[in-house]
Amino acid sequence: GMEKFNKMAKAGWIKQTGTGLGKAIFFSKLIIITALLPIFTFQKVEGKMFSPLAWTLGFALLGALIYTLTLVPVLCAILLRKNVREKENFIVRFFNRSVTRAFDWCFRNKRKSLVMAFSFMGITFVSAKFLGSEFLPELNEGALWVTAELPMSTSLTESMKITKTLRHKLMDFQEVNGVLSQTGRSNDGTDPNGFGFVQFQVNLKPAKEWETKRTKDQLIEAMDAQLSQIQGITFNYSQPVVDNVAEAVAGFKASNAVKIFGDDLQTLDELADKVYQSIKDIPGVKDAGVLRNVGQPEISVLLDEAKMALYGVSTADAQAVIEMAIGGKTATAKYEEEKKFDIRIRYSPEYRKDEDDIMSLMVPTLKGSKIPLSNIAQLRKVTGPAFIYRDANKRFIGVKFTVRERDLGSTIQEAMAKVNEDIKLPKGYSITWAGEFENQVRASKQLGLVVPISLLAIFVILFITFGNAKDAGLILLNVPFALIGGILALHITGINFGISAGVGFIALFGICVQNGVILISVFHDNLRQKLPLAAAIREGVTSRIRPVVMTALMAMLGLLPAALSSGIGSESQKPLAVAIIGGLVTATVLTLLVFPIMFWIFYRKTKTSI
Repeated sequence: GMEKFNKMAKAGWIKQTGTGLGKAIFFSKLIIITALLPIFTFQKVEGKMFSPLAWTLGFALLGALIYTLTLVPVLCAILLRKNVREKENFIVRFFNRSVTRAFDWCFRNKRKSLVMAFSFMGITFVSAKFLGSEFLPELNEGALWVTAELPMSTSLTESMKITKTLRHKLMDFQEVNGVLSQTGRSNDGTDPNGFGFVQFQVNLKPAKEWETKRTKDQLIEAMDAQLSQIQGITFNYSQPVVDNVAEAVAGFKASNAVKIFGDDLQTLDELADKVYQSIKDIPGVKDAGVLRNVGQPEISVLLDEAKMALYGVSTADAQAVIEMAIGGKTATAKYEEEKKFDIRIRYSPEYRKDEDDIMSLMVPTLKGSKIPLSNIAQLRKVTGPAFIYRDANKRFIGVKFTVRERDLGSTIQEAMAKVNEDIKLPKGYSITWAGEFENQVRASKQLGLVVPISLLAIFVILFITFGNAKDAGLILLNVPFALIGGILALHITGINFGISAGVGFIALFGICVQNGVILISVFHDNLRQKLPLAAAIREGVTSRIRPVVMTALMAMLGLLPAALSSGIGSESQKPLAVAIIGGLVTATVLTLLVFPIMFWIFYRKTKTSI
């Protein structure tokens, strides 16, 4: 307290105190920055979202370290020349008295306290398996992105008619503020979509103006019920930014997808139908549909070689007539300075408007006469490939779906098990799961590699700080105390575990280690003053109640707005804030009550005991 500081100041100990604390402060901040190492390694979407947080916090800690080691001692020497009388208010007295009484009870009942603490920890860790999992929380962008897939043969006129109907149906919802639609490909030509592909940006009113009091998921269900009254159309519901990100990750417009790789388009189409049937009724799977490879109506002209030989018609002549009549053929070119323009020859529409016209085309023979195409060929209507999707130079077909009203991890796990049970893939065919789940798996593997490296680096720093592995290991044992509160907070709030919550736990690692460093440093200082082990521990705890509790309270109060916010974009920060606040509660309590007992166990045989 200030009384102790006044005595030290009279003795000229400000410099000595700053020097002694400087090492602990420096390594504490270094440990927190090291704990942020996994966030610095984030890639792609999660890197864009959370790397700025890590850099900002890292530089803030660096600035605080410089300020603490340079300016604070000078200000203390100037402003605290005279004795400063310290007054404790009732809040500080309440905390000191409550924590001290709780510590005394725990220290008297060491075995019971440890059993309760570690039993609670074990139960909490087991309960973590029942947390839902996700990649990132779904952001509320204040708008919906609705995709309607019509039959591929739909004409522009018919597509525009249906688009107008759908737009009016969407505008009938009270929550909708406006609707923009786009038919076919975009003006920049980056989306090679036909007239049967229609997209709607549905701008929503602020949630407080929704008279129906529905949630967004309930609104989507209501929209789907209305729009699905028009038969033959597949709908998908997303958000503008999420849709673009999903397309960049999965390769097509869907938040999640099953990619089936193989060579034969017809086989791929059949397998996609089987996958669709397997997953469409799984709880949580919404907007399921097949991204068709085939489905484009085509006219196939089959030449009969025997009849061609009978009439004396060459294959080249027959193909040239068919090409020129239906598709057109380049005959010559026109040049204007350095520009070249191909001149194509094609039959007028009245000579190719239907099947009879095509079969009436005249084909030259080798003798110079002409015969109708119907004499040497047959015409068939077939379904050909409309799109050929490729990934890594391999053909694939996609079965798209969205996950709503359930966590991503358990939904995908159930879907994978169902597909593996129902479908036996032919030789040369394979299945991968793309989209949000792909990102989740990749980020989890990254964290699984980097977090242990970060903990090892923290252990090395602690070993350098204290000069022994005992203290370094003891401090790391303090880390699970934070996980208890974070996991419980996620359970209570119903938030799934994802990258955002993981970032919160990573930040907690540094705070827990810092608290451990503070307490162990004080314990050793007291022991060096020849205090008995129990007295050294009690004195250390009582003298550090205020800084430990104040640090935790300041952090919790600072994160409280993020944990309680419900505005647009708040979803990405809420799991982080909830995990940190919950973790700080248990970390602070158990650090002050249980951690000292662990220190006593480690040192009771080497230091003066009770």
